[in-house]
Amino acid sequence: MTAPERTDDGRWIIVDGRRWRAEDPSLDPDVAKRLRSHLGRARSAVRSAPDEASRRRVRDSVQLAKEGLGERGTAWWELTEAERADRAADRLSSLDELAPPER
Repeated sequence: MTAPERTDDGRWIIVDGRRWRAEDPSLDPDVAKRLRSHLGRARSAVRSAPDEASRRRVRDSVQLAKEGLGERGTAWWELTEAERADRAADRLSSLDELAPPER
């Protein structure tokens, strides 16, 4: 899989001509990997949710993961590295409570 095109400032990726906020490059690799794992599992759960209430719950998990990765919420480049790390750790903790990591 080829990495998506990035804008010169590295803040955005371009996919099919559309601009999307890039993942925070300063995240600890292990934290980012765990957030991406939660994101993938939540996205899969959205597709297989049996009803709207279940879909809403897992969409909330998608939101938490994307905030932790810096793709939603306050733009990562507007926060200090400490604030970005705190946000990622907070969202990861919330996600771990909702759906413990697979071992």
